[in-house]
Amino acid sequence: MGQTLENHAALVIDGVRPGTPADAALREYLVANRTLGAVGKRSVSRAVFTYFRWINWLDRGQSLQKKVLAALGYQARFNKDPASVKLEALASRAVPTWLAGETELKLPYLRQIQREPALWIRAKASALEKTAAELGRCEGPVLPPHIPVPKHLSALRYTGPDDLHKAAGFQTGSFEIQDLASQLVGHACAPRAGETWWDACAGEGGKSLHLSDLMGNKGMLWTTDRSVRRLSVLKKRAARAGMFNYRTAVWTGAASAPFKTPCDGVLVDAPCSGVGTWQRNPHARWTTSIEDVRELTAVQSALLGHAARSVKVGGRLVYAVCTLTRSETTGVAETFEASHRDFEPAPLAISKDGAHRMLLMPQELDANAMFVASWKRVR
Repeated sequence: MGQTLENHAALVIDGVRPGTPADAALREYLVANRTLGAVGKRSVSRAVFTYFRWINWLDRGQSLQKKVLAALGYQARFNKDPASVKLEALASRAVPTWLAGETELKLPYLRQIQREPALWIRAKASALEKTAAELGRCEGPVLPPHIPVPKHLSALRYTGPDDLHKAAGFQTGSFEIQDLASQLVGHACAPRAGETWWDACAGEGGKSLHLSDLMGNKGMLWTTDRSVRRLSVLKKRAARAGMFNYRTAVWTGAASAPFKTPCDGVLVDAPCSGVGTWQRNPHARWTTSIEDVRELTAVQSALLGHAARSVKVGGRLVYAVCTLTRSETTGVAETFEASHRDFEPAPLAISKDGAHRMLLMPQELDANAMFVASWKRVR
């Protein structure tokens, strides 16, 4: 790799500052250092994220290079024996202090977020076996007992060394890189062919593509976001995947939908604090505050209220956030239920006991955390 691994990682970390989080600094560095190759890029990425995962165990007086090497050492010891790090140390060093007031910090969760994340892909329902055979080193998910295996589940955990963005199946739209928890949101929606759905906060379209696939590319899928740039990425991904049963529009969330069609279902995958992604993005642990949570809670409630107007009688409203905080999960859900008597709880398709709210935990899935709630409009 030319320079040593710790030097590459130190240069990335040195570029992290307010307005430039670790993942952005890493992307910029890897683009500027194309000669690293797939293995080199993966090694540098791993070193950077490992540094932020173990940052509160490191000697502040050491150089960045030595701290990177120390963090990699902590990770190796933990991988070999997770019990070597006790609950008290994890609760005080692995997450910010404010999190204890928003969720219960149990040992299985804290150990899970110190592990290196799994790489999940979602194959098209029609290309699952072909994708697994072409890529090799793929494993199917093992779901916890309270989550029934959804029909058409096409999630695979990839454990190989290749750059999946260069794989033929990715280039032709046969599979997408998508976390297992995000895939379960699509299955919780359970859209049917011929229905009309709205992905209100579609972003770059990961869940939109999944909804379309579950609908068999039939019916209508409205995809909106406040960002024109993200919608342009969505369109490119849709073209690659052969998705054509959709329309896009800009929606800021400040008013009703930018269309008048009543919907069989609406997904509000709302912007959130992202606590559920802290295993994959450990730097965010140290940049997210309780003030962010409070501000986002108001945004989430407003988005739900506006989006609910587009649900037809008998239709469903699904709320999803990749976080664990009570304020953004059960807090938002309870506020919605208290103020919208025209909706009633609707069982989630991914719940074996018919629950209408679920908190998917990282240690259960080896994936991100996700909160999902569902309601049906009754009048």
